[in-house]
Amino acid sequence: MPVSLTQLKEMKQKGTPFCVTTAYDATFAYEAGEAGIEMLLVGDSLGMVLQGHDSTLPVTMEDMAYHTGCVKRGNQNSLIMADMPFMSYGTVDACLENAGKLMRAGAHLVKLEGGAWLAESIRQLARQGVPVCAHLGLTPQSVNKLGGYKVQGKSDAAAEQMLEDARTLEMAGADLILLECVPTRLAQKITENVSVPVIGIGAGPHTDAQVLVMHDLLGLGRGRRPKFVKNFMVESDSIQAAFAAYAMAVRSRQFPAEEHSFNL
Repeated sequence: MPVSLTQLKEMKQKGTPFCVTTAYDATFAYEAGEAGIEMLLVGDSLGMVLQGHDSTLPVTMEDMAYHTGCVKRGNQNSLIMADMPFMSYGTVDACLENAGKLMRAGAHLVKLEGGAWLAESIRQLARQGVPVCAHLGLTPQSVNKLGGYKVQGKSDAAAEQMLEDARTLEMAGADLILLECVPTRLAQKITENVSVPVIGIGAGPHTDAQVLVMHDLLGLGRGRRPKFVKNFMVESDSIQAAFAAYAMAVRSRQFPAEEHSFNL
């Protein structure tokens, strides 16, 4: 049986970190699950690492449903989270319809990027039995609005807004929160002030879980490597061993280290 949300919430309560990586097909989903990765993210990052685009914006619902189905067929043990792609949840009705497509394709929960404005959509998804992860901080689908891939929540006002958004979305029914490119102290404060598990990427070592894009942790990324990335293939003799090394480093809180974090 796959890992459940209940188990992840229990891990938060016990202070036991859990691991997340992206997966886009059956083979890598199987390898990650066998290595003990608790959650697989079918990320719209596939637009960049699989399709060769320069952002996640070109990814369609059809792309996401297809790759979610591929991951489901290879998955044995992990919880599957699927991204809602760009412009697929601009209204509550669109959000419900498209979340249904991903759940039918094999997702156990969906992830949406945005702040408090998502509250009504999350409430309606929760009523329909669809678990949700709310993605705050650097939200790649808004890269043009944000002016690039930059750390978010640096000012006192921005930090307070992010904390308030996290609380609002938890109250609306979000089951998880993901923080991307957020200062370490802010990520720790949010993690301590919400009861749901918080997943970090470039958010320091104090969140309840960590996520990395599969290609990054396997050393396959092209171009400039983000600060928060570590190549776990360097000292591993197989892909599954690299996944296992990543999982062990997260659980022991050896990753992320200070050099992977934004200590602003």
